[in-house]
Amino acid sequence: MKHFFTLLLAVCAVAGRANSILIPMDDKQVNHLKAYGIAYHILKQDQEVEWLLNYRGGSFMIKETSAAATECRVRGVSFEVISDASAASIRKEISNPDLNMDVVKLVTAAKIVVYSPIKVSPSEFENTDAVLLVLNYAEIPYEVVYDAEILKGDLVKYDWLHLHHEDFTGQYGRNTRRMSPEDVKAQEDIARKFGYPKVSNMKLAVAKKIRDFCAGGGYLFAMCSGAETFDIALAAEGVDIVGGTYDGDGIDPNAQSKLDFGKTVAFQNFTLELDNGYGGMSFSDINSSAGRFGGWDQPTGYFSLFNFSAKWDVIPAMLVQNHESIIKEFHGQTTAFRKSTVKPNVLVMGTSQSSDRYIYGELANGQWTFYGGHDPESVRGGGWKMATDLNLHPNSPGYRLILNNVLFPSAKKKKRKT
Repeated sequence: MKHFFTLLLAVCAVAGRANSILIPMDDKQVNHLKAYGIAYHILKQDQEVEWLLNYRGGSFMIKETSAAATECRVRGVSFEVISDASAASIRKEISNPDLNMDVVKLVTAAKIVVYSPIKVSPSEFENTDAVLLVLNYAEIPYEVVYDAEILKGDLVKYDWLHLHHEDFTGQYGRNTRRMSPEDVKAQEDIARKFGYPKVSNMKLAVAKKIRDFCAGGGYLFAMCSGAETFDIALAAEGVDIVGGTYDGDGIDPNAQSKLDFGKTVAFQNFTLELDNGYGGMSFSDINSSAGRFGGWDQPTGYFSLFNFSAKWDVIPAMLVQNHESIIKEFHGQTTAFRKSTVKPNVLVMGTSQSSDRYIYGELANGQWTFYGGHDPESVRGGGWKMATDLNLHPNSPGYRLILNNVLFPSAKKKKRKT
């Protein structure tokens, strides 16, 4: 009898052994942003991560190891050690067809690259690039490329590409406050090296390479003016839209009528804001704040995330995972996207009454997300060149949207069903 009870206790110990880690992403999580870094770290160890869509704010579940638990403690990420039985119970709950939840397996760590002029010049403005800030804060590794690497065909080495407040029209951000003489010279040197007569010609070639990267199966994530000027450059192929201030000759007087919206990714029927000689920062009326505050808008409210079906619309459901569904607006050179300029086949994932903020689409074999605004936690005023300290915003719902996109390529591919 004694041996029977000893065996029974051993069986119970094995059955109840804690061997899963649940990383909650609801209000119980003390550092949402670094939690994404844990998920990426686990993927880098060639282990799977289960993304529990709409379960406690989009939680993560991983195999329990002492190393994983230590990593969570070191990075200050909240976690719960649970038994196999508890993990199975969570999966069973999520599988209930009446609940808007699903489990997505993340299986690979995407190779991440950021397109940024910090590769070639001082580019102090880039210190406030929200994606660079959050990748560093979450301790997610990445590489940096700029025009030369893209023109040489290096994008094939990567899975996920980010563009921030870039100017693909070749007008240096439409304001000398954006770029120093050193920044301008660095771009002119690259154009000359690759045989382009103007920076605008080079930037168009780069934009087309990026478009081809996405169409070939890559993941493209763009914010601020990077999203707007990318499409403007594609639409204006073969048309001079750059004022003499920047390239020494005049703008095509028929530039607006010559735009080809069939070449764009996300936007159509937009009107250019051509250079008026004063270096204004607006490029077109894609930007919902064009014509006001020199293109930089003051945030006045909030935008809402749509609630997608996790079981049927798994892609947008992944991209909107959050512990909050109402997100504070934030400004940028391209603050948000005017609704009338967004193509009808584009999926809007976040919107306000006046504009669309967060949009998604497919391009041939690839996928892209455009996110309006410059920095989800920035403050309007004299600090627009100051980098946000994410130690003060570890639970930022606006920054979570960026990190959803970072993990998105790691999922087993599922097409949208609706």
